[in-house]
Amino acid sequence: MAYKQPIPADEYAKITERDTKWAQEMYDFLRSNPDKYMKYNDKAGEMNEIRPIVNIKQMFETSVAKWGERPAFWEKPSHKEPYAKYTYDDAYARVSSIGTALMARGLAGANISVIGDNSYAWSTAYLAACCGTGVVVPLDKELQKGEIENLLITAGAEAIFYPKKFAPMMQEIRDGGKTQISLWVRQDAQPDGLDPAETSVDTLISEGEALLAGGDRSFADAQIDAERLGILIFTSGTTGTPKGVMLSHKNIAAECMIPTTVIGIGPDDIFFSFLPLHHTYEATCGFLIPLTQGASIAYCEGLRYIVDNLAEAHPTLFLGVPLIFENLYKKIWQNVRKEGKEKLLLRVLSLNKVTKKIGLDLGNIFFKQIRALFGGNMRLIICGGAAIDPAVIDGIQAFGVGAVQGYGLTESSPICALNPIAGGKSDSAGYIVPGFKARIEDPDPETRIGEIVIGGDAVMMGYYGDEAATAEVMEDGWFHSGDYGYIDEDNFVFITGRKKNVIITKTGKNVFPEELEYFLGRSNVLGEMMVWETISEKNDDTVIALTVKIDPEGVKDVLGEDHTQEQVDGLVHAEVDKVNAELPIFKRIRKIYLRDDDFIVTTSKKIKRFEEANKTGREL
Repeated sequence: MAYKQPIPADEYAKITERDTKWAQEMYDFLRSNPDKYMKYNDKAGEMNEIRPIVNIKQMFETSVAKWGERPAFWEKPSHKEPYAKYTYDDAYARVSSIGTALMARGLAGANISVIGDNSYAWSTAYLAACCGTGVVVPLDKELQKGEIENLLITAGAEAIFYPKKFAPMMQEIRDGGKTQISLWVRQDAQPDGLDPAETSVDTLISEGEALLAGGDRSFADAQIDAERLGILIFTSGTTGTPKGVMLSHKNIAAECMIPTTVIGIGPDDIFFSFLPLHHTYEATCGFLIPLTQGASIAYCEGLRYIVDNLAEAHPTLFLGVPLIFENLYKKIWQNVRKEGKEKLLLRVLSLNKVTKKIGLDLGNIFFKQIRALFGGNMRLIICGGAAIDPAVIDGIQAFGVGAVQGYGLTESSPICALNPIAGGKSDSAGYIVPGFKARIEDPDPETRIGEIVIGGDAVMMGYYGDEAATAEVMEDGWFHSGDYGYIDEDNFVFITGRKKNVIITKTGKNVFPEELEYFLGRSNVLGEMMVWETISEKNDDTVIALTVKIDPEGVKDVLGEDHTQEQVDGLVHAEVDKVNAELPIFKRIRKIYLRDDDFIVTTSKKIKRFEEANKTGREL
């Protein structure tokens, strides 16, 4: 982080030397590593380049120097207008002006929050906060006022950037007088449209420009220690109070170098930014990594416009979660069936496997319409956040769009494993790329399953202001993830479930709800679901239960438009029975509850497993 008070030049020189040495050593290690999946290390071309990354500020400045005139951010001024493009030079000028103004207002070393939709304004405020001023604290825009206020208090935030729609909430928080915030920055208002207590970001930019013109270098020359706190991210878990994950510049620098060695990213790539930027997944992988490689970032306007925006931006990379890609894949096949072309498409897919071996891709002719759903230029989708059905990964790849999944957590910045484009395993959560570290703690002798423990330079510093919680998960620099799984002989990691979610039967058997949901999720009939445990009233034994919503389109495909509730119930039973038939007795679903209401979820749309209301429904 930047310092509140400058440190002596000789001491800072040692810090800079240490950070630069680490970055160079990591770069040399990656460039010379013989690992067969790191195929981008020995090929020419900008797409395959990596360079030593010391900290986020140095990353951004060197990218600007290399790709200044290229577009960095694409944003829609309004839905009816085309994408506006902002170059690396544009972004750098804005970040420098805001950062210089923040320094002049006494915010050196401060914790600075950012909240709102994915946008050019959000991203440049983030960079201004962490590239010289202090610590950036991204906040979840879906939280309620009380939760946001508590996080601002916990973080000790001294400034916050927010758009117009948050102004009323911020006024309430301001009037409450409980935070340390002295600077309330509106991202989308002119100075004459503000509350007297607010400051326009345009005002900050003007102040910064004037200071820079006068030779102010407080932001440009700000001291950054790569091993100190740079980003403070509050988790949004399915249980408990959010924890403040402390990430350093070094954590992010490692992430900016390592993953690109197995997938390759270059200045011709356009990332489609859909997932919320306050999550580490999108912030690191869909924002900072693209900037490292000179790529562009196109912001999606929201779920309802996703298809329109894909068609306009023609992106090449798309980061998402299983729900997005599984639903999209289901829709493709539902539309194919409605058109009566299922058998034809299956034949073409089968034939294309053969013709591609001799360099003839029939997909360029037959799959154009399907590829158009991804924008027509998509070369890779990356799925994270949870396990995805490998059939979906394989199916998307069969249509000519690369698809891989990765594994990570906020506490690992987030990536700690990533499937390579070629040679990956679609049923694996990812490959442990050299530079990342993972092992299995106390593996079961038969199944090899145990807790996944993560090490390396991407692992967090700890939880903010919570030494006890940090001690529970950190040991000698290794992070105990709480995920159960195993690592195969090829160094691919497989996730079986969360430690806190595991169901232990009366006979001592372990049942992972995620595993059962994964198998059940392959059905086109079953929609959102949650597997949980209850107790039998007859013999006090463990009973595995399922609460599920149907997929209306999937049901129509099977039963037609005119079906009865009795037929739906029977169909749900039949789908569950198919899965049960493949499971050992202790894992089988014994009770089914059908619900119409939406599940209670976290802001990241994960079902809250321990919410009693999520277990309710009509018992079948």
